Amino acid sequence: MSGSGLRLKALTEKIRETLDKLSSRTAIKFAVYASAVIIFFALILLPPIIGIVIKWDNIQFILDQPPLVDRALGAIQNSFIIALIVAALDLIAGIPMAWLIARGKSRWLSAIDTLADIPFIIPTTALGYSLLLFWSDSGGVSALFGSSLVSTGWLLVMLLHFTFSFPVVVRTLVGALLDYKVEFERASRTLGAAPFTAMRTVTFPVLRPAMISAFILAFARSISETGATIVVAGVFENGPVFIQNMKTEFAVANPALYNGAIVFASFILITISLLIFVAIRLIGPKLRLPLKRVRPVTERKLSYKKAEKSRNTITLIVFFVLILSPSLFVALPAFQAIFTPSFSNAITGSDIWGGYWQSLLLSYGLGATVTIINIIIGLPTAIIIARKKMGKFMSSVFDLLVNVPLVVPSIALGVSLGIFWKASFALPDIMLLIFAHLAITYPYFVRSMSAALERISPDMEEAARTLGAKPLGVFRTIVFPLTKYSMLSGAIMVFTRSVSETGATLAVTSNLQTAPVLLVNWIKQAVPASRLDIALAAGFLILLSFIILLALRLVVGREEKY
Repeated sequence: MSGSGLRLKALTEKIRETLDKLSSRTAIKFAVYASAVIIFFALILLPPIIGIVIKWDNIQFILDQPPLVDRALGAIQNSFIIALIVAALDLIAGIPMAWLIARGKSRWLSAIDTLADIPFIIPTTALGYSLLLFWSDSGGVSALFGSSLVSTGWLLVMLLHFTFSFPVVVRTLVGALLDYKVEFERASRTLGAAPFTAMRTVTFPVLRPAMISAFILAFARSISETGATIVVAGVFENGPVFIQNMKTEFAVANPALYNGAIVFASFILITISLLIFVAIRLIGPKLRLPLKRVRPVTERKLSYKKAEKSRNTITLIVFFVLILSPSLFVALPAFQAIFTPSFSNAITGSDIWGGYWQSLLLSYGLGATVTIINIIIGLPTAIIIARKKMGKFMSSVFDLLVNVPLVVPSIALGVSLGIFWKASFALPDIMLLIFAHLAITYPYFVRSMSAALERISPDMEEAARTLGAKPLGVFRTIVFPLTKYSMLSGAIMVFTRSVSETGATLAVTSNLQTAPVLLVNWIKQAVPASRLDIALAAGFLILLSFIILLALRLVVGREEKY
């Protein structure tokens, strides 16, 4: 090693030792955790809540109209029914998919892993439009049956919600499986347990926190989605669609009634969702896995290569037929567009394509910025929750509050954030966008990391500290190696969720146009874009995002588990 290399190594080691020493000081630790809590309340939780409180007096306008109250309650009921069913289906379909990605041997798994994020990359409105074309349009799969296979309404809404929440479950569980050390599972197999039995009796109980987090995230994602749901809902209403319909019907004619509808629906959605989260957090850890006794003969048959191959085949069929194909359908005409003037216009940035590349750059820059901020401020929060740094009760309350931005409909979240920040501070539009996307994405990273930290026994960290390791050294040498894949999964969820966000972006600013907002304007014909233009724009977004995420996975790599 050269002299400059040795000096750099010595400097790095000195900085590391200094940081390790600082991390052991009580004042420093208190400052880090206190800062995380203050930032959470100041930037994530209070702005949307205060935005709703500012308009609280308007709730009386909707309470004075019983038919609208009944309509709102019916829509909210629909939201919870669909969200609970979809979250359960996501777990059923997502567990085998995550297992295949994390434990499979194929060299194509990194590509399949990245493909699983596609529905999370596509702007929500474009995703709804894609599913509408795939399931209902005569040019989609319905052409095989001579009529619309799935008409607009509750079933198409359920298919849509299953499509965009599926990646959340897979991403959370893949990170958990890659972090999980398989020594106990391997030990049970050496003692005669079939692979399926070892998975069910050893691995699943360890991964229970990740399963709970995955269910919560899928449920919340379904509850809050607005833009895509509007496209496929037809006359069907859930909570977010009700709010959007109130905007269409009353935003101009009766603003007070519109604001009252937002406050009323958002308040009930938040309150009931928090009660459900409390129930999940109380009941989930007490569930005993396995639920039934071991059946050696049956489970050994399910462990055979033939059964494993059949399970993987069914998993991939469900993924490609119900998730990937409907998601990519809107972009399929992009191949046809290559041989048309639309492609040359796109490359040169002429005609309607003038602002597309700037919008795309803004989306990626915003996504990267929000991801970095989330890692910095979200990691201490995850530690507080997982290690009960505020005491058992207060940490549980804090854990519950982190979920609040997840369940506020994105359009209502954007409106309330806009009311707060514009009424209180004269912030530039880019800051409004950062704060809005931060509020929407923050819980994804915290949920992923807190579940990962809960899987690590505190005794391991305590043993390292008794041997002289400083807190930062414990994190660097024990915690990070055991949670790095969950950290990557959380970062990917944050980045893709930010890149695809539409509703809140539209609500907080009209001056800056991200790629999803531009696509919404094209789909709604606010800009005269052809179907080929829309397909090509969505195709570029999907392709570039796919390349970014695949490159990130290849750079990070993963250890061989078997």
